[in-house]
Amino acid sequence: MSCCINIQNIFKLFFRGFYLPGFREYSTFANMTKYITALTIAGSDCSGGAGIQADIKTFSALGCYAASVITAVTVQNTCGVTAVHPIPADIVEAQIRSVTGDLLPAAIKIGMVTDGNIIEAIARSLENYHTTVVFDPVLVSSSGHPLIEKQALELLRTRLLPLCTLLTPNIPEAEALSDIQIRTDKERVEAGQKILASGCRAVLIKGGHLPGNDMEDILLTAEAPETAIRFHGKRITSHNTHGTGCTLSSAITAYIARGYNLTDAVKNGKEYLTHALIAGKDIVIGNGCGPLNHFFDPTKLIIR
Repeated sequence: MSCCINIQNIFKLFFRGFYLPGFREYSTFANMTKYITALTIAGSDCSGGAGIQADIKTFSALGCYAASVITAVTVQNTCGVTAVHPIPADIVEAQIRSVTGDLLPAAIKIGMVTDGNIIEAIARSLENYHTTVVFDPVLVSSSGHPLIEKQALELLRTRLLPLCTLLTPNIPEAEALSDIQIRTDKERVEAGQKILASGCRAVLIKGGHLPGNDMEDILLTAEAPETAIRFHGKRITSHNTHGTGCTLSSAITAYIARGYNLTDAVKNGKEYLTHALIAGKDIVIGNGCGPLNHFFDPTKLIIR
């Protein structure tokens, strides 16, 4: 009969865009497009130059949707840090499970974590979530003082490092992780190999603390630990270097989330950092060490 109502057409007309068991062919969820989500797990910098704020800016500038888990609230500005308040470990764990269970981040970056309970919470949350994890270990202050106790450092080595795809320590941090004093290129390679023995799949030891204008970073992988992949760059004279380590590691994370292989992600991440440094070097903000210019040439939010 012409007056008969086709029940499937009713559902198609009135319920388009909703999930209905048995009518999945009419749901927009069946062929939906998505953002590329990257997650940062790090401390908050209220001045906006480093930490989770730098990570969010970097993810966003490189076209990724930025999600965040806060591990600590810091009191700081361009002149320095005056206080750190860790977030309770159970709240850190709950944040991670909430984001990973819903947004399904394509890659994860971990920043400053120096509390043993938080390290354990992160490890417990990620051990069954299989994705790329980039860890920028903040272990030594700019003045050379350790920021993590020995017991927490050992927990970091045994629980967190085996879950990581890539570590991005500078030379003092590589020394802390490997117990090797680095004075030569050979010792830097040996330190990287020892860090790989902790279970991470790759380590990028940054060369910013080396003398001279050639800032050489070396990448070692568990697949070929005897082969050091070298990345060269000229030192940029700038007073605005706050958040450089955070920015590099989060840029690498963003490129991996976008589908780049590890070597290309490191190469592109270093290029992004270089341009952000150059774009921000002559800007004055605050009375101390200022931030980079993360949005020198932003990419629109990528939809796939």
